[in-house]
Amino acid sequence: MAHPDLISCTACGLLQRLDPVPKGRVAECVRCGSRLAEGARGSLQRTAALAVAALILYVPANIYPIMRMHFHGAYSESTVWDGVVKLADMGQWPVALVVFVASIVVPVVKLAGLLYLVITVRFGLGNRLRERARIYRFIDVIGPWAMLDVFLLAALVGLVQLGQLATVLPGPGLIAFAAVVVLTMLASASFDPRALWQGRA
Repeated sequence: MAHPDLISCTACGLLQRLDPVPKGRVAECVRCGSRLAEGARGSLQRTAALAVAALILYVPANIYPIMRMHFHGAYSESTVWDGVVKLADMGQWPVALVVFVASIVVPVVKLAGLLYLVITVRFGLGNRLRERARIYRFIDVIGPWAMLDVFLLAALVGLVQLGQLATVLPGPGLIAFAAVVVLTMLASASFDPRALWQGRA
């Protein structure tokens, strides 16, 4: 027989007992109505759908240019990888490494980790529950790094435009890139870590 768990609402902080949530159902806080937990099936399906969509958009996000620049009559287009290479050529290796990790490595690692958790939980593959928990914690830790490159790009565009040195326009890859960031965040937020231990002692 399953026993209720104690859970604290992330919105209002109320500590309350929560019975196992049936598949496809959502448990809400009795005080503020915020979502406390969701049945594993809905959580896993939503996470998988969002992660797959993000992986699909990851390809055009890195193939097509995210930025177009007019600089003293010269026109250039840059993809994320072009930006990394140019920064490295300029000797800005630390910045190039940060952009490479935040823009290219972290999204793939995060999405692959989420899909691994969804597949292993959904089909009951293996019994390495602590390993799954470590993977989930790792995904949670690297999550903010996926937004770092967005701030760097925004600061660069702002400085260039304020200095009236060049005209910077968004490229077609920027929409896909922004969609990857948003979908990755939603996929991570939709995954219920309680599913890792559901039905286990």
